Amino acid sequence: MTAATQEIAAFIHDRSFNDFPPAAAERSRKVIADTVAAMLAGSCGEVTSPLLRYLRIDAEGGTAALIGHRERCTPETAAMINGTFGHALDFDDVLSMMPGHPSAVILAALFADLHHHPLNGEQLIEAHVIGVEIGGKIGLGITNGHYRRGFHGTGTLGIFSATAALCKAYRLAPRDIQTAFGIAGSMASGLRRNFGTMTKPLHSGWAARCALTAVRLAMSGFTAAQDILESRSGFFSTYGVEESNPSVTAENLGSPWVITDPGIALKQFPCCYACHRGMDGILTLRRQLGFTAADIVNASCRMPPGGMQVLTYDNPQTGLEAKFSLPYAIAAGIIDGEYTLRSFADEAVQRPVAREMMKRIKAFEDPACRGSDPLFDSRSSGSRGFVEVDIELKSGLRKTIRIEKPPGHPDRELSWDALARKFDDCAAHAGIDPQVSSDTFTRLRSLDKDQDTASCLTALTR
Repeated sequence: MTAATQEIAAFIHDRSFNDFPPAAAERSRKVIADTVAAMLAGSCGEVTSPLLRYLRIDAEGGTAALIGHRERCTPETAAMINGTFGHALDFDDVLSMMPGHPSAVILAALFADLHHHPLNGEQLIEAHVIGVEIGGKIGLGITNGHYRRGFHGTGTLGIFSATAALCKAYRLAPRDIQTAFGIAGSMASGLRRNFGTMTKPLHSGWAARCALTAVRLAMSGFTAAQDILESRSGFFSTYGVEESNPSVTAENLGSPWVITDPGIALKQFPCCYACHRGMDGILTLRRQLGFTAADIVNASCRMPPGGMQVLTYDNPQTGLEAKFSLPYAIAAGIIDGEYTLRSFADEAVQRPVAREMMKRIKAFEDPACRGSDPLFDSRSSGSRGFVEVDIELKSGLRKTIRIEKPPGHPDRELSWDALARKFDDCAAHAGIDPQVSSDTFTRLRSLDKDQDTASCLTALTR
C-alpha cells in the first residue's frame, strides 16, 4: 500500500505557486471572488440569527472578522461561522470529483487567523489551489461510493482540503502535515440526511473550524497517526467502499491540477447543483417560446440515473427545502423567468401560484439520459449524463431541450462580468455599500497583486 499520507504531505510542502499551470491563478481568483460573494449573501440568511446567538453564549472576544458583520471572535469560531455563511445559500462552488464544495471550507479556514498569520494575495491563491488539489484527489481515490454511503464530501473531504491549505500557508514541515492530517481524520464528519436543513452548511463551517484546530494542535506538539488515510482503521478503510484506493490519490497529485482539469464549477443559481441543468433548460425554453405561467399545460424534467439522489423534496415547505426540489426549481423558472436569491425565500416557495404550478411538473430519472460516458458512474448527480426538459403549452405546442452542462460548468465558464453581477447581487443582499462592493471585487480580480488580504475582507462589514 502506498504511503499516501506521507506522499501528500511531501507534495504540500514541496509544491508552490510557480509549479501551477498558467491558467491556475486566473481560475483561483474567480473561485475566491465567487466564494466571498457566497459568504456575503449567506451572512444575512436564515443561519445568521442562530449563529450570532451561538456566538454570544460565551461572549468570547477575539480579533477574527466575520464576513458581513462587525462582530469579532476567536479564529476557530470565525472559521465555523464564515464557513457556514459560505455554504448557507448553496451558492458556492462545486467540485464534482469530490463531490462537494471545497472553497468555502478552505477560505473560511485561511481567513480565520489573518491577524496572526497574514497572507498576501499570491500566498492565498497558492494555499487555495493546493487545498482544492488535495480534496479533489482524495475524492478521486475514495470514489463516489463514499457519497453514496451518505457522507457529505464538503465536510468529510473538505476538512482535508482546508488542512492542506493551512499547512501550506503556515509552511509546516512534512511530519507536522502528516500529524495535522491524522488529527483531521478523526474530526471528519457530515451526513447527507441533513440536506435541506441548516446543518448542511454547518458541515462547511465545522470542517473549516476542525481543520484550523487540527493544524494548531499539530503546531503545538500534539500527536496523531502518520498514516491516517491508508492504514487499517484509517480514513479510507472506514469511510470508503470496496473500490476506494488511497494510492489513486497519491499517484495523481498535480497530474493534472484539479483547479484547471477538470476545474471547478461556479453556480449561476443559488440551489443544489443537481437542479441547474433543468433550470437552465426551462429558462432557455421560456426565452425561445416566450410563454408565461398561464400558458403551461405541463412540464417535465428527465434526469439521468442517480440524478435525483439528493433532490429529496417533492413538496418543499421552506426555502432550504426548495433548494433540493427540482419541481419547485422548474416552477419558479416558469413563473419568474429568472432565478435570484429571492427565488428561494420561504415566502417565494409558499406563493399560491408556485404551489399550483408544482402540480403540473414531473421530475424523474430516465435511463435514456445516461448517455455514453464511460465515466458515468464516477460522476456526481449534477454532472452525469444529460438532462431533458419538456414543455407543453395550451396552444398545443410542445418542445424538448437537452442540456449537457449547466452554466458555470468549467466548459461554460462564468465570465468576470457575470461574476461581477453575482458579487454585486450578493453584496446588496448583505447590505454592503455598492462602492465598497465594487472596490472589493476589483481587488479580488487582481488578488495575486494584493499585499493585504485582511484589509480587503474587513472592508466587507455592515
